[in-house]
Amino acid sequence: MCHHMPPCPTADASDREAALLIASHPEQGWSLLCNGILLFEDTGEILPNGAIIAPHRPPADASVAA
Repeated sequence: MCHHMPPCPTADASDREAALLIASHPEQGWSLLCNGILLFEDTGEILPNGAIIAPHRPPADASVAA
């Protein structure tokens, strides 16, 4: 799928989110990466094989006073 040199990480690689952005729709909350991953603004993903990766935002900093 990727024609870049060096090639983008594959969809099953641990660094898959480092692939180049090929389409961005921030008004709809999603982007398409070169490796076929749909990346959502909440950090959730849909892989090319249909697998879903749940959002994985870092936990909120507990030291911040409310």
